[in-house]
Amino acid sequence: MSDVFITRQPLVNRQSRIIALRLRLHGASGDAARMLNALADVWPQGERPVFVACPDADGRLLDWNIPANATLEFPGAAFVDARAGELLAALHRQRPSLCLDYDEQAGEALAAGLAFRFIAYDAKSQTVAQLKTLAAKMQPYGIGVALNVDSEKAFKATLEAGMTAAASWFFKYPTSAPAKTLNPGQAHIIRVLNLVRKNADLREIEAALKQDVALSYKLLRYINSAGFGLSCEIQSFRHAVTILGYGKLNKWLSLLLATASKASMAPALMHTALTRARLMELLGDGLVDSQEHDNLFITGAFSLLDALLGVSMEHALEAMHLPQPISDALLGEGGLYAPFLDLAAACEGNDREALAEQAGMLGISAERLNRAQLSALAFAEAMEF
Repeated sequence: MSDVFITRQPLVNRQSRIIALRLRLHGASGDAARMLNALADVWPQGERPVFVACPDADGRLLDWNIPANATLEFPGAAFVDARAGELLAALHRQRPSLCLDYDEQAGEALAAGLAFRFIAYDAKSQTVAQLKTLAAKMQPYGIGVALNVDSEKAFKATLEAGMTAAASWFFKYPTSAPAKTLNPGQAHIIRVLNLVRKNADLREIEAALKQDVALSYKLLRYINSAGFGLSCEIQSFRHAVTILGYGKLNKWLSLLLATASKASMAPALMHTALTRARLMELLGDGLVDSQEHDNLFITGAFSLLDALLGVSMEHALEAMHLPQPISDALLGEGGLYAPFLDLAAACEGNDREALAEQAGMLGISAERLNRAQLSALAFAEAMEF
């Protein structure tokens, strides 16, 4: 079996929330099916749809034991090429949830008698007016979603054209000029973070937390979430210190800085930052000392601070007393954690060769990377924010 790498995109709705995931499989259908079957134990759970797109999709992909929340994505061309008969027979037999990528052969695909739950449109190849016309025409055949949306402006335009959501990473790239200062809530969280990092007296940290009741509530909610996996419920900050220690608390406090975001796309950014954080932590196992794992997590969690907080990364970090390897990675200056951050970011692209090369630099196999990525997605899904 040749290596099959997974990259991903979120589907974002008009409330800036991720309502579905889109996994792109880079490899042949038969190999992809075997890979997916091997990852059944870490497949994202719940009712949120998971779109699965394979450029070389044919009937062999149906050898996968398809989960109930999976939606298979096919271009119209897949139903008219030499392998179409095999694919149609398998789809009619198994009847999975389907998404049709609209193209010149879309009409022939619809004529094949298949029921499509979603219709996906390439926003780059269609004007807003064309999208609106297509969405109205195809509305009886499936829910409209947009692909290849490259800016917030384009995102809003596709929604106005009738799309329910867009599969894209447009929200990672701020379009407005960065602010010169952090807002008071963000600055306060940094003060608390710095107190914990320098192991300040517990009473001093508690006094700082009491200045913001919502902050204390959010911290306890994160620690008690399903993603953390504790066997007992944490009742107070003092209790958290007793159970976890300062080091682990620093990791979870890092998430609170991102929650202070006023960005319009904050929910999607938070989900992405959490996924990166957990992915980097998992990939570090066996490659860096166990004491470095929390710092890998923090690096991932802080990797979108500029977009979340609306300030430059340099400004976001200048008031924080972070270990040098974290700052170096976040500022693009290399260091121990940089290759892990680069790999996490490559999982959000569409370049299979670049992803394979980055994984190879760390000695990480496709199977391990895919498994860690799905586990990280499950972690982000379990968190409440």
